[in-house]
Amino acid sequence: MNDLNTVLFNIAQSLPGFLLAIVVHEAAHAWMANRFGDPTAKNAGRLTLNPAAHYDPWGTIFFPLMAAFTNFAMIGWARPVPIEVRNFKNYRSGIFWVSFAGPLSNLILGTLSALILAMVATLVSPGWEFYSISIQMLRYSVFINFILAFFNLIPLPPLDGSKMVSSFLKGPALYKYESFARYTPVIFIMVMVLSFMGIHTIGYILMPAQALANYIMFSFLGLFGGFA
Repeated sequence: MNDLNTVLFNIAQSLPGFLLAIVVHEAAHAWMANRFGDPTAKNAGRLTLNPAAHYDPWGTIFFPLMAAFTNFAMIGWARPVPIEVRNFKNYRSGIFWVSFAGPLSNLILGTLSALILAMVATLVSPGWEFYSISIQMLRYSVFINFILAFFNLIPLPPLDGSKMVSSFLKGPALYKYESFARYTPVIFIMVMVLSFMGIHTIGYILMPAQALANYIMFSFLGLFGGFA
């Protein structure tokens, strides 16, 4: 476990990117649902970037702090927005695009963070007082957004990826697929236990996210003629 000063510093440099990532994710779900004719989330005050409207006691406070105090990167989730699929103008398209909106927003935000990081790293003087901390905050924003996007695209119920898959299914196939949700908590617990044992299964699962984040980040840095 890190000393308190190190933990507090890591929280301070991770918190802006973390909050923005999870808030934009849920707001994107709400925005897309409203576009498809379901104002449920909008009426509930969830079509906003105000973190107070989206926070979840476990996913936004407890779990990220526990991760920070145990030498893991801050990661967590916001409270899912309420969706009423019966309001969708097009049922299947609505389910797919509303589900995809969250991960897509993180991919866009991660790419923008990489672009800003490249601009700061190459166009701002290293002598600037906040140069190093800005680079670290933006680097974290890049990775947390790509990790959240890829994690939510895993087709395990009730993650966004499973809802995208279910939009193509119907009848017995849909029922059988959705019934798999009862195994998801067990799978997550097994992954966490393996991680504590030193077998970082989730790390292998999210390697494509890290690889893509690095590729985009260094592509922008190369475009601006520098490396961070």
